[in-house]
Amino acid sequence: MSHSIFSSDAPHPEASSLTAFAENQLNRDAEHRDEESIKQALAKEGTHILAFAKEQLVLKHDGQVLDPLFARYELQELDPDWEAAVLLGYRRTGEPRLAVPVRINADELASQYKPADMRSLWRDLLLEGEILGEAAQGMSLIRWNSDNRFCGRCGSVMESRIGGYKRVCTACEHVIFPRTDPVVIMLTVDEERNRCLLGRSHHFAPGMYSCLAGFVEPGETIENAVRRETHEESGIQTGRVRYHASQPWPMPHSLMIGCYAEAKSTEIHMDEAELEDCRWFTPEETLAMLDRVSASGNTSPPKGAIAHRLMRDWVEWKR
Repeated sequence: MSHSIFSSDAPHPEASSLTAFAENQLNRDAEHRDEESIKQALAKEGTHILAFAKEQLVLKHDGQVLDPLFARYELQELDPDWEAAVLLGYRRTGEPRLAVPVRINADELASQYKPADMRSLWRDLLLEGEILGEAAQGMSLIRWNSDNRFCGRCGSVMESRIGGYKRVCTACEHVIFPRTDPVVIMLTVDEERNRCLLGRSHHFAPGMYSCLAGFVEPGETIENAVRRETHEESGIQTGRVRYHASQPWPMPHSLMIGCYAEAKSTEIHMDEAELEDCRWFTPEETLAMLDRVSASGNTSPPKGAIAHRLMRDWVEWKR
């Protein structure tokens, strides 16, 4: 009896844990956040802080070791904006973690500092594991607070509350909370012919193919977003949709929702405004791209990307 990718959670019980930015283990202690949380965290011995110069994390750099963690006193020369600090949570030891924007520009940092954006932190392996997930959380919250300094209803100044997880208008008292933008990313599978659908965006690195993706629109289910985006970009009709994994994507505050979609048609009608190329690939061709040994020179997204996870798990499925 053959097994379908749409009727099992193999080959991983929780594939999300294998994606970049996903290993954040902080206790966010959300139900106890209040107006004193940041003050109490900063007063606690052993508190460490992640510093952000706009879109970049500031790393201490001594020529060999990159360290993203600052004590409060170490931040003074970077001109920290303490009013915009965010409490990320607590480590298992009870140590608080905070994120703080600094006013110094990244290109003005002294030589003992190295600024890096989120994509570089991951792709260049500057940070890994739990601390990379903490940096993603910090970047998303710092950006959200920065983007919402003024009220969308009356235009007045908004203030940060409960550790950076709520903003309140000083005039009309309008309240907003941090946003997460859901994005579906899907590997469409033709089970009858044993192949998967991949595309090339115009901005991809030469030779790279990946899963199709798109934002979930208001009032739309994840499944319908998968079907709509797949059809819009490739012309392929899809049936069953199966969730597989998710990935925090701090560019600036998305959640990638990885799914498999069952192909119900096979003739591609590509949207050339969205894609440079779109085609079917066999498991052997897909594995060669994942392992960077493809004779064609084609490649997949790097390890840690949810598209890489979807592709590899399809190839390694026990059929």
